[in-house]
Amino acid sequence: MRIAMVSEHASPLAALGGVDAGGQNVHVADLSAALARLRHEVTVYTRRDAPDLPERVRTGQGYDVVHVPAGPAAPVPKDELLPHMGDFAEFLRDRWRADPPDVVHGHFWMSGLASVLATRGLDVPVVQTFHALGVVKRRHQGRADTSPPERVATERLIGREVDRVAATCGDEVFELIRMGVPRSRISVVPCGVDPVLFRPEGPRDRPGLPHRVVAVGRLVPRKGFADLITALRSLPATELVIAGGAADVDADPEARRLLGHARALGVLDRVRLAGQVSRDAMPSLLRSADVVVCVPWYEPFGIVPLEAMACGVPVVASAVGGLTDTVVDGVTGALVPPREPIALARALRSLLADPARREAYGLAGSDRVQARYTWDRVAQDTERVYLRVGAGREAAVAAGGAR
Repeated sequence: MRIAMVSEHASPLAALGGVDAGGQNVHVADLSAALARLRHEVTVYTRRDAPDLPERVRTGQGYDVVHVPAGPAAPVPKDELLPHMGDFAEFLRDRWRADPPDVVHGHFWMSGLASVLATRGLDVPVVQTFHALGVVKRRHQGRADTSPPERVATERLIGREVDRVAATCGDEVFELIRMGVPRSRISVVPCGVDPVLFRPEGPRDRPGLPHRVVAVGRLVPRKGFADLITALRSLPATELVIAGGAADVDADPEARRLLGHARALGVLDRVRLAGQVSRDAMPSLLRSADVVVCVPWYEPFGIVPLEAMACGVPVVASAVGGLTDTVVDGVTGALVPPREPIALARALRSLLADPARREAYGLAGSDRVQARYTWDRVAQDTERVYLRVGAGREAAVAAGGAR
């Protein structure tokens, strides 16, 4: 079938680790590649954020990326993109009116808005993955939430308008039901991991101390890195490596805040901000860790714990959102309350002192990823959602008639 992926701010071609480049970019890229391996024709529509970008790029993974002219051809924070979604939708509608896809899959709420607007009257089914919900972000960030005030109401509208919502975890299902989305129109399709890139075997970075803890993510307060630095005080002979953030870490205000926090606690010499780490280099970093830590205040899903589990590394994670689905407490790692450095330090201290348990957790995590979270498995689940809303029905009927 012909699949249109809409990802207005998260390009699958973007360098990871920036303010607005993270898990959604990986999700769109790897899901598109896996669907292409299933012989579907996949096109990703994302906003043009540089003047020299070609309109269409054919990727080496078998899918296309179309750069949509909507707003300035320059980086724009995602929370400022809403005024440009009309132009984005108009571009899509002009394309699809003459040559409609079999299904449209929106990623993030503004992509969902553009998808709904672009498909009105075209009889094209729309599937929506929110990746994060405004009502959850507002609950946890309060006045620090920089989302447009229209976000929550728009997400409710999208939930009512689309043919199906693909939630990434069980926690999101409950949030969607509270928003008024019928349970009968929600499927759970998790994020995935590349088991060829992320695997237990392979090179690993060399730690500088007897123990190493690794964390990965955008340098924003909600990722909980400050709590992890606080916990480091109780972990002797342990270094902390945080990967993510801008290419120039020294110019990042959040990086300076974290380093200042480490300096005040007397652990600065054991904290390293690695900045952006390429996808190819990430497995080596993860495999170098005794434990990978993911302790955000809230998390819609979280791909990093899956990547660590795929590498055979135990995970300590906050008991929030999708992390409660992926990390099995006492089996593949440990779940701790968010924003509680003492509980985090206790869990880490226990694991670092027990190499046999770390090995058992790592083996169980690798098995769990292979059984449930490879992108090929996720693509098959996604394909079933598309078929459920009628996408590809005509092709299937034609193929059946040909037989």
